[in-house]
Amino acid sequence: EYPLHRHVSGFTSSLRTSSAEAFLPTAVDLANGLHRPHQKPAILRKISAAQQLSASEVVTHLGQTVVLASGTLSVLLHCEAVGNPKPTISWAKNGEEVKYNDRMLLQPDDSLQILAPVEADVGFYACNASNALGSDSVSIAVTLAGKPLIKASRATVINTELPAVTVDIGSIVKTIQRVNVTISCQVAGVPEAEITWFKNKVKLSSAHHLHDGSLLIANVSLSDQGLYSCKAANLRGEVTESSQLLVLEPPRPLPYLEDLTAVLSSAGTTTRSVLTSPSGTKMTVSPESSALIGCAVDGHPTPNITWLYSGEPLSLQHHLLAAGRILQILNVSDAADGEFSCLAQNEAGSLTQKTSLAIQEYRWSVDKLMACSASCGHKGVQLPQLSCLLDGVEVNISHCKEKPKPALHPVACNRRDCPSRWMVTSWSPCTRSCGGGIQMRRVTCQRLTAKGSSVPMSNEACAQVSKRPVDTQNCNRQPCVEWVASSWGQCNGPCIGPRLAVQHRQIFCQTKDGTSVSPDQCSALPRPLSTQNCWTDICGVHWRVVTWGTSAFQSRRVDCVHVRTNKPVLEHHCSWRPRPANWQRCNIMPCENGTLLRGGEAVRHGWRKEGRAVSQKCSTGPC
Repeated sequence: EYPLHRHVSGFTSSLRTSSAEAFLPTAVDLANGLHRPHQKPAILRKISAAQQLSASEVVTHLGQTVVLASGTLSVLLHCEAVGNPKPTISWAKNGEEVKYNDRMLLQPDDSLQILAPVEADVGFYACNASNALGSDSVSIAVTLAGKPLIKASRATVINTELPAVTVDIGSIVKTIQRVNVTISCQVAGVPEAEITWFKNKVKLSSAHHLHDGSLLIANVSLSDQGLYSCKAANLRGEVTESSQLLVLEPPRPLPYLEDLTAVLSSAGTTTRSVLTSPSGTKMTVSPESSALIGCAVDGHPTPNITWLYSGEPLSLQHHLLAAGRILQILNVSDAADGEFSCLAQNEAGSLTQKTSLAIQEYRWSVDKLMACSASCGHKGVQLPQLSCLLDGVEVNISHCKEKPKPALHPVACNRRDCPSRWMVTSWSPCTRSCGGGIQMRRVTCQRLTAKGSSVPMSNEACAQVSKRPVDTQNCNRQPCVEWVASSWGQCNGPCIGPRLAVQHRQIFCQTKDGTSVSPDQCSALPRPLSTQNCWTDICGVHWRVVTWGTSAFQSRRVDCVHVRTNKPVLEHHCSWRPRPANWQRCNIMPCENGTLLRGGEAVRHGWRKEGRAVSQKCSTGPC
């Protein structure tokens, strides 16, 4: 029996990652020349101690672990496989194809020989056997005595179909939900290494481990996303490798798109909107209008959206909004009747949703009649009811407002005698404006005929139909109120001008009998003033002036005096009145007979004598 794994001398041998049938041939089978027609490749595992031909040469089969020593000169790795057609053998180290050279040799029997191995040769060597029916792969660890060695991969694995996937640690795994993911952590080392698993640096319980040190993540969901790390530790040290698990969710349709509601509210009332769907939707639009088409999809990672029109890239004028999830067609008249589609794609798959636009015109319809305007008599008519139709469906009438309305012809209806009924006149004016009054009206029983005449009837005829309306009622029952004012208070305030001091009084609302009530009951009446300007005794002042003097520069006395007492007061009390001037120039006009006023004296100019003017003083009387 050949198990898939086994501890050998303290090392973990490789897991089998084979797509072949679960048939492991024995040595007896090979010796007897076993032949299976159309058989997938199967590699022979020999679980035994490594054979040492000499201290310097090591020969081993797959499924074992080679520990290099300082005297090791050669390592020979055997790989025997069966299958029909005969499998092709290839070697890889740590996931990359082995490059053969003068130290790394491929022998005729497909064995791999490493001459003069060095530390750089440490790693996991995989023998791959393949034919047209499938493949098989088994690894062997070549290591040094010391800290552990982990077989790691740098591949990116994307799974969108299989129910289970197995990868080596170090891989990036992208898979759909509800899949079983196994992360293999193959370890070699001396002394034997202990394996510990972590998710996002948090240690996982042993319940997640498989018996060979691998980690099983069953029924993967979005909550399982994260960084998974395998730590191998022994007395010589430790090493850690990690794999990133990303959970994919194919694009799927959503029933609504919040961004579309927000964009539509700011786009105006003439903009129509529609959501695409896998089965297709339809929207009828009017010419020259704009349209918003939403692609409501979800997925992980977020799908990329591509818009198409009739299967081709968009060529008409448009805008892409909300990260491409909303297509705005600025003028639908630019697009003939066709189909718009959005293609949502991510690593998990793709989804196509579509909608079609039909450009229609609004039109008036008069197929319905409004209710009759009267139940009896001679004036009942019905008017045709206008409705606005779009593609045979009634829509808001505002859509047809720019279309000419058809002629409307009223239709007579309910032209018959009316039953007897009470007729009332309008109420008379109230007899009092407040304090309670009376209103009256006339009540008669009449019948309106189909010809429009009114026939008086007995009160009994109307009483059988309804109760007689009242002909008298009370009115203006609110109490009679008025504004009442107290006497004016003292006149207060600084004297800065005529009647600019202030005095106050109180205003009350009360009934005619003197009862005070809320001011709200007097709100309909004009309210007297509670504040007014007034004149105080201290404001009764004025400027008093005396007669001008007689010199060339005249002056006079100006005083602020009280009007009643004629006694001087401080000048600032008169500051609100203009102050008269207290000096002025005088006699500045030329005098008669050639005299001029100079310094208050007149000077007469005579003839020139001996080349100079002769002058003398003259009269100083008024000019």
